[in-house]
Amino acid sequence: MSFDQDAPPPPGHISSTRLLGTTMLLAIRAIRRHLMRSFLTVLGIVIGVFAVVTMVTLGHGATKSVHDQVASLGSNLLTLVPGGAASRGGGGQAPAPFKPEDVTAIRGQVAGVIGVAPVVTTSVTAVHNASNWSTTLTGASNDYLDVESWAVTDGRTFTPEEEEAGKTVCLLGVTVKDKLYQGEEGSRALGSWLRLGNMACQVVGILASRGGGIHQDEDDAVLMPIKAVQRRVTGNQEIRGIIVAADPAYDSADIQQSIAALMRERRNIFGGKVDDFTVFDNRQIADTLSGITGVLTAIVSAVAAISLLVGGIGIMNIMLVSVTERTREIGIRLAIGAVAREVMLQFLVEAVVLSCIGGLIGLVLALFASIGLARLLHVPFVFDPWTNLMAFVFSGLIGVVFGYFPARRAASLNPIDALRHE
Repeated sequence: MSFDQDAPPPPGHISSTRLLGTTMLLAIRAIRRHLMRSFLTVLGIVIGVFAVVTMVTLGHGATKSVHDQVASLGSNLLTLVPGGAASRGGGGQAPAPFKPEDVTAIRGQVAGVIGVAPVVTTSVTAVHNASNWSTTLTGASNDYLDVESWAVTDGRTFTPEEEEAGKTVCLLGVTVKDKLYQGEEGSRALGSWLRLGNMACQVVGILASRGGGIHQDEDDAVLMPIKAVQRRVTGNQEIRGIIVAADPAYDSADIQQSIAALMRERRNIFGGKVDDFTVFDNRQIADTLSGITGVLTAIVSAVAAISLLVGGIGIMNIMLVSVTERTREIGIRLAIGAVAREVMLQFLVEAVVLSCIGGLIGLVLALFASIGLARLLHVPFVFDPWTNLMAFVFSGLIGVVFGYFPARRAASLNPIDALRHE
């Protein structure tokens, strides 16, 4: 017995493509008949997709902002400060500061170090004419500018004679210059004198803008030769911080371990004694902050995703109401030859169309909200196609999951009972 593959399909047969197109048309017509009810039904999906996509987008922007800020400070920088795990929390003896000899030792004995800069910082009030501003005074050298990749836009850096003699000359950050000189050009400030605490200082340069840092405004600073700060402010040669620039060709972790071993030896820390100093890696700080941002974003997004489930319950509820309202219509379709899977597909497609419409509306609202909030929060706007695609797909799955039970209930109706329904 042979079969003719080119024989026409049996009477009543409908192709899958035509069936899906017809079902989609019926679903759209059913939605249009009750526009207000349909809108209220998808509102939960809209809010859920909007909240999730907006939170994730802002989280990505915050993460990028952290990386950009750390990169502006130098991703290959290591910072040494006195104090370790054992000395935190107070109540004990203050950790010993560093010495100028420690800087020389790090520069000459640690492989992979391309720059070392000691720093001393303190808070002062800068005064010029009738303007005053509380800022941070940093005692440093030209090595500090090289290590931090911080340029001077107007004027000059310190001369070797000024550094050696500890002259009271200074470089102003953009924020300090704007506050004291009321937004005048940097060239107007060059050569002028201002008061830092109890000492006078001549402005010889204006630093390039670096923007907001992780903890504070990086431009809110005044730089002065470290010997001048030690002699005129702190009254000693103690160093409270050492910044080390590492060669990118070397592993920063190895350099960090080498510096720690050298400082343990120089500070007579042997055996199981805990370090009384800490070495920070800017890259590790960026990774840690990014991890914290990612966790917070995930938590907020998970809370926002609950509204998606609420929206799915709303779709199930309204679809059950729709099945009850259209019982006679279902009975007529079944009586004239429609099979159960066609009825089930009709209601399932209607639920999916509703959820997908809600998903699209949520994505559009999230796009505009993310752009506006990114500007308001001063973080970059990072568009992630994958996040948007996953949110839309998930909204469609919500329609499938929560629309299945009403669709199955419609398909299981008895045609005779359905026709009798009033």
